[in-house]
Amino acid sequence: MTDRINSRFAGMNRRSFLATVAAGATVAALPSRLFAADKPTLVTSIRSLSNPYHAVWKTGAEAFASAVGLDHVTLVSEGNSEKGIADIKAMLAKTGGNMVVNSDPNDTPDARPIVEACAKAGAYVVTQWNKPNDLHPKDFNPYYVSHIEFDGISSGKQIAEILFKSIGGSGGIIALGGQISNTAAIERKKGLDLALAANPNIKLLDFQVANWKSSEAYDLTGNLLTRFGDDVKAVWAANDDMGTGALEALRAENLAGKVPVVGVDGIKAAVDAVRKGEFACTVTSDPFWQGGMGLAIGLAALQKKFDPAKEPPEHREFYGKAVLIAKDNVEDYYKNNIDSHPTLDWNDLWGRVTGAIRT
Repeated sequence: MTDRINSRFAGMNRRSFLATVAAGATVAALPSRLFAADKPTLVTSIRSLSNPYHAVWKTGAEAFASAVGLDHVTLVSEGNSEKGIADIKAMLAKTGGNMVVNSDPNDTPDARPIVEACAKAGAYVVTQWNKPNDLHPKDFNPYYVSHIEFDGISSGKQIAEILFKSIGGSGGIIALGGQISNTAAIERKKGLDLALAANPNIKLLDFQVANWKSSEAYDLTGNLLTRFGDDVKAVWAANDDMGTGALEALRAENLAGKVPVVGVDGIKAAVDAVRKGEFACTVTSDPFWQGGMGLAIGLAALQKKFDPAKEPPEHREFYGKAVLIAKDNVEDYYKNNIDSHPTLDWNDLWGRVTGAIRT
């Protein structure tokens, strides 16, 4: 837990500038053998490897790269949008556009400059979670292949309902949200609001933004416990990293297992907490699948195995399958997904599509 509690850099202007300058230097320093002219380079762009969810995402990406015998590069923005965009542009220059990008943009507006840069360079790109509503793969054929999300409204509502049930349907809760302009954070908060509207005996004591980070969630939860005391009966968190940060704050007050927590992502720490009765549940989008399949879809398009322009809407902008992890299935999930990663069919590009994204 120590590495999750440690503070991350604050988004100061000077630091943002220096990080952006460093981005191109970092990519330039990568060995040239990664960028063979006859083979595309696989590129993963994520927020931070200190986040357990994105660490598993990287593992899935590496598994796919190994399966197809291609080089793979992981770029991390560390929550800095300018750095995330600059890193991808530097890679485009380095590879001459001969690459496939699987990107979880740091923030919703970031998707547009990433997609535009890839399309201009002739690189194939798949985005996940975050994009503006007016940005569509069909407008950048064939290079913007697909956008993948998981129904955040449904997940936020589902975990809230299970949390409310775990405290008997009444009492006060505190809630921790992700980044304000992040699509997943916005949708999961909407799901919480729907659940609250349907459960008038549950009182939302306070909602605070913890920016997906366990360190911020730890501090905020400690402050809220001091403020509301015994009125806090449960904690809703928009992701597991924040949920585990909240759990550590509860543990410091001898409240772990007494005040239930919920989250989203299915990271190991959260699954362990479900097993121990400290989390009521979590929901996973399977980051291992996300990391590998985002690259698989983009590579299949680059290799002309399908024409993106001829695919139906549910293959261009779609919801993937999410799985609830609760007391009744946690042991099976742990055995098959934590103890070992499942063997995936990387050719099954659309096997987990549940429908086209709402517009």
